[in-house]
Amino acid sequence: MPELPDLTIYIESLQTRIVGQRLENIRLGNPFILRTFDPPLSSASGKIVKHVWRIGKRIVIELEDELFIIVHLMIAGRFHWKKPKVKIGGKVCHAGFDFATGTLLLTEASTKKRASMHLVRGRTELSQFDRGGLEVLDSSLPSFRETLVRENRTLKRALTDPRLFSAIGNAYSDEILHHAKLSPLKLTRQLTSEEISNLHHSTLSTLNEWTERLRRRTGAGFPEKVTAFHPEMAVHGRFGEPCPVCGSKVQRIVYAENECNYCPRCQTGGKMLSDRSLARLLKDDWPKTIDDLELAESRSSHNGPVKRTTGS
Repeated sequence: MPELPDLTIYIESLQTRIVGQRLENIRLGNPFILRTFDPPLSSASGKIVKHVWRIGKRIVIELEDELFIIVHLMIAGRFHWKKPKVKIGGKVCHAGFDFATGTLLLTEASTKKRASMHLVRGRTELSQFDRGGLEVLDSSLPSFRETLVRENRTLKRALTDPRLFSAIGNAYSDEILHHAKLSPLKLTRQLTSEEISNLHHSTLSTLNEWTERLRRRTGAGFPEKVTAFHPEMAVHGRFGEPCPVCGSKVQRIVYAENECNYCPRCQTGGKMLSDRSLARLLKDDWPKTIDDLELAESRSSHNGPVKRTTGS
């Protein structure tokens, strides 16, 4: 799912292409992408784009007459900038926004069709899409601390809760926590003042660094390869690969459709974390520490294949 750095680059790219331009037409490839019916979609045609910004993970295109197009890309939704009036169609193309200078395509490479588009009139209607999360890049340490400890939750859950923090998801929360050297399962109200200060610094540093990386990578073009997985990341999506800081193998906790990636030496004092289902399944075979895991792997390499227990 595109998160704050990715959304920032999308918005910057859209601002240079469509702000001040007339939206000639919106063509739907999949009518189910549109979740509203009043005002009608036709009311947006012919309107000038005044501004593009985001509310949480939703991208907002503001038109004349206080009309707002709100797009939530969810996990697999993406934008593409193409030549004017390019043909739309196929299973993945949901909508085309036609301008004189080009067409903005909205696609979704998933059969679950979770991406959505709303058209509303007035800022009162727009406000319903605001989950209230703190915009961390504009936050002070006191406001960050207040938000973080509002509920006693694990750090992973807190950072990815849109009611607490805006536009941070699975990928960048992994990177933030690795940078801060904090366990994803540590409870927010167990943090010391120093740990909260370090976490605030790591949040700003990680998000700003990745925004700049993506900005340089995109240049004057349009971001066409938006992904949550980058080889330069420290832990996210790098299960089994060496941590760039200590060299230990990155581990993971799998839950629902997500996973949490972490380095046991850098973040958990060497302790291996497991979810409940794996703990019940493996029982005494579960390695308690990264040293136990590395010892088992060393024995396996010398004695031939044995039953391997990892955090997968």
